[in-house]
Amino acid sequence: MSEISETREMSETGAAVSINDFCAYYGEKQALFNINLEIPEHSIVALIGPSGCGKTTLLRSINRLNDLIPSFRNTGSISIGEQNIYELRDRTSIGRLRQGIGMVFQQPNPLPMTVMQNLLLPVKEHYSDPQSSLETLAEDNLRRAGLLEEIGSRIHKAALQLSGGQQQRLCIARALMLNPPVILMDEPCSALDPISTFKIEDLLMEIKSEHTIIIVTHNMEQARRIADVTVFFYQGEIVECGATHDIFMNPEKELTQKYIRGVM
Repeated sequence: MSEISETREMSETGAAVSINDFCAYYGEKQALFNINLEIPEHSIVALIGPSGCGKTTLLRSINRLNDLIPSFRNTGSISIGEQNIYELRDRTSIGRLRQGIGMVFQQPNPLPMTVMQNLLLPVKEHYSDPQSSLETLAEDNLRRAGLLEEIGSRIHKAALQLSGGQQQRLCIARALMLNPPVILMDEPCSALDPISTFKIEDLLMEIKSEHTIIIVTHNMEQARRIADVTVFFYQGEIVECGATHDIFMNPEKELTQKYIRGVM
């Protein structure tokens, strides 16, 4: 079990992720300014705002992917459960952190191998279960993603032969294999057709009872449809955060109103 999985039981606040006075920099350029945010457990939280406003920087800070950028530095804290992830110093602990947080990117990124091999690869080094048990787990996650019936015997064929929407759902199923408490998604539907988008949205609504999902999206209707909480970013700051219905129907800030109406 990963360190992050273990922290799931340690949170006493009901927050899956707690962000406190978090600032992020790329060299001399400041990308995030004093971010304070509580991400509720078992919810979908949408991060919205214009391009370059800091949404993806925050998302990638939650699993410390920004550490891979030499010019990146930060102040403040991000905690998962009771663990401040920026107190993790050694490479092994940071690796476990990333393994314990699912990540789905804008473009589907299946590996050039079979569908089944894509799913088994993340778990083989962590689980000692028999191959048959791992394959059953893989089929269960494909079924959750609505893929098992669609692809049938192609489960042992090349994943790159699937459609774009099917590849993205495969990537989500792969992210579920280690049962991560938190799943991060960076515009996962931006390159997909409406039918594929709705299938993924249905999947996210189903799995939020077991996972916390943080999604960056430029699709206002998507945020309105699936998010429990919406956070509006502008120029590296949180302008407004609240229940999605309130943000879209009765925003408190004029800047939020303008963005939602598309007049800025």
